[in-house]
Amino acid sequence: MSDNLFVQYVGFKVKTFDREYTFNVHVSEGAIRAFKLSIANEAFNAHRARFQDAPSICSTKLHRELAGHANNPSETSYRISDTDLEEYRSAHPQKSSRNPYARKAN
Repeated sequence: MSDNLFVQYVGFKVKTFDREYTFNVHVSEGAIRAFKLSIANEAFNAHRARFQDAPSICSTKLHRELAGHANNPSETSYRISDTDLEEYRSAHPQKSSRNPYARKAN
């Protein structure tokens, strides 16, 4: 992957069946390409993806696609698969949530 590549998260849109995350990829020549990655709403409902992790999940997938196609993939839209979600979850284990108001052990 080129050192002159800059990936910028733009935002997301909530749609009927998924959430669509938009990224702009800036390359050294000043050109900008827009990429859209979507995650099915069902993945959030089934707790396979967390809303706060979604931009990172999409960014990981986009970086993988850019690296695999010499920074110039022919497609600009991608769907996050269950495999992508599982790979992300394996690489980013969640910390155990501790209740700050829990009774302390003596």
